[in-house]
Amino acid sequence: MMKLPLSLQAWKTEAFNDVLQKEICCLDAGVLPLQQGLRYSSMANGENLSTIILKTVDDADNLLVTAGLFYTGVIAGCNCADDPTPVDENNEYCEVLFRINKMTAVTTVSLID
Repeated sequence: MMKLPLSLQAWKTEAFNDVLQKEICCLDAGVLPLQQGLRYSSMANGENLSTIILKTVDDADNLLVTAGLFYTGVIAGCNCADDPTPVDENNEYCEVLFRINKMTAVTTVSLID
Protein backbone atom coordinates (compact mmCIF):
# COMPACT_ATOMS: atom_id res chain seq x y z
CA MET A 1 0.00 0.00 0.00
CA MET A 2 1.41 3.35 -1.04
CA LYS A 3 0.86 6.49 1.04
CA LEU A 4 1.81 10.12 0.43
CA PRO A 5 1.13 11.68 3.87
CA LEU A 6 3.51 14.63 3.53
CA SER A 7 1.86 15.68 0.28
CA LEU A 8 -1.56 15.45 1.87
CA GLN A 9 -0.38 17.65 4.75
CA ALA A 10 1.03 20.18 2.28
CA TRP A 11 -2.23 20.38 0.27
CA LYS A 12 -3.44 23.96 -0.21
CA THR A 13 0.00 25.40 0.57
CA GLU A 14 2.59 26.86 -1.76
CA ALA A 15 4.88 23.96 -0.94
CA PHE A 16 2.51 21.27 -2.24
CA ASN A 17 4.15 20.70 -5.65
CA ASP A 18 7.66 20.57 -4.18
CA VAL A 19 6.63 18.22 -1.36
CA LEU A 20 4.75 15.95 -3.77
CA GLN A 21 7.64 15.82 -6.24
CA LYS A 22 10.09 14.89 -3.48
CA GLU A 23 7.76 12.29 -2.03
CA ILE A 24 7.19 10.69 -5.46
CA CYS A 25 10.93 10.56 -6.13
CA CYS A 26 11.47 8.79 -2.78
CA LEU A 27 9.04 6.01 -3.69
CA ASP A 28 10.34 2.61 -4.65
CA ALA A 29 10.37 2.65 -8.45
CA GLY A 30 8.60 -0.71 -8.42
CA VAL A 31 5.32 0.86 -7.27
CA LEU A 32 5.25 3.21 -10.27
CA PRO A 33 4.15 2.07 -13.75
CA LEU A 34 7.52 2.90 -15.31
CA GLN A 35 7.87 -0.41 -17.15
CA GLN A 36 4.40 -0.02 -18.67
CA GLY A 37 5.22 3.54 -19.77
CA LEU A 38 8.30 2.63 -21.81
CA ARG A 39 8.42 3.88 -25.40
CA TYR A 40 12.07 3.49 -26.45
CA SER A 41 13.50 0.84 -24.13
CA SER A 42 12.78 -2.64 -22.87
CA MET A 43 13.71 -2.27 -19.18
CA ALA A 44 12.86 0.70 -16.94
CA ASN A 45 15.43 2.24 -14.65
CA GLY A 46 13.90 4.45 -11.96
CA GLU A 47 17.16 5.49 -10.28
CA ASN A 48 17.16 9.03 -11.70
CA LEU A 49 13.43 9.65 -11.54
CA SER A 50 12.19 13.22 -11.72
CA THR A 51 8.65 14.55 -11.85
CA ILE A 52 6.59 17.48 -13.00
CA ILE A 53 3.11 18.19 -11.66
CA LEU A 54 0.78 18.88 -14.58
CA LYS A 55 -2.66 19.16 -12.97
CA THR A 56 -4.28 18.83 -9.56
CA VAL A 57 -8.00 18.37 -8.91
CA ASP A 58 -9.67 18.29 -5.49
CA ASP A 59 -12.78 16.13 -5.51
CA ALA A 60 -14.89 15.12 -2.52
CA ASP A 61 -12.71 12.22 -1.34
CA ASN A 62 -9.42 12.40 -3.23
CA LEU A 63 -6.71 14.62 -4.60
CA LEU A 64 -6.25 13.72 -8.26
CA VAL A 65 -2.78 14.62 -9.46
CA THR A 66 -1.62 14.24 -13.04
CA ALA A 67 2.16 14.07 -13.14
CA GLY A 68 4.83 13.55 -15.76
CA LEU A 69 7.60 11.12 -14.87
CA PHE A 70 11.05 11.45 -16.44
CA TYR A 71 13.30 8.40 -16.13
CA THR A 72 15.60 6.20 -18.18
CA GLY A 73 15.41 2.77 -19.69
CA VAL A 74 17.78 0.38 -21.39
CA ILE A 75 17.43 -2.02 -24.27
CA ALA A 76 18.26 -5.38 -22.77
CA GLY A 77 20.37 -7.61 -24.98
CA CYS A 78 21.38 -11.22 -24.52
CA ASN A 79 24.69 -10.27 -22.81
CA CYS A 80 26.61 -12.53 -25.16
CA ALA A 81 30.20 -11.60 -25.96
CA ASP A 82 29.24 -10.78 -29.54
CA ASP A 83 25.94 -9.04 -28.69
CA PRO A 84 25.79 -5.84 -30.80
CA THR A 85 23.12 -4.25 -28.58
CA PRO A 86 24.47 -1.10 -26.93
CA VAL A 87 24.01 -0.66 -23.20
CA ASP A 88 23.10 3.00 -23.54
CA GLU A 89 20.29 4.51 -21.51
CA ASN A 90 17.33 6.08 -23.27
CA ASN A 91 15.32 8.95 -21.87
CA GLU A 92 11.73 7.98 -21.13
CA TYR A 93 8.61 9.94 -20.16
CA CYS A 94 5.13 8.90 -19.15
CA GLU A 95 2.13 10.55 -17.53
CA VAL A 96 0.40 9.07 -14.51
CA LEU A 97 -2.58 9.82 -12.31
CA PHE A 98 -2.09 9.75 -8.54
CA ARG A 99 -5.28 9.35 -6.51
CA ILE A 100 -4.55 10.42 -2.91
CA ASN A 101 -7.30 9.67 -0.40
CA LYS A 102 -7.81 12.82 1.70
CA MET A 103 -8.63 10.89 4.88
CA THR A 104 -5.94 8.19 4.86
CA ALA A 105 -3.27 9.38 2.37
CA VAL A 106 -3.53 5.94 0.72
CA THR A 107 -2.49 6.51 -2.87
CA THR A 108 -3.01 4.64 -6.11
CA VAL A 109 -1.21 5.41 -9.33
CA SER A 110 -2.18 4.54 -12.88
CA LEU A 111 -0.62 5.12 -16.24
CA ILE A 112 -2.36 7.60 -18.55
CA ASP A 113 -2.17 6.42 -22.16
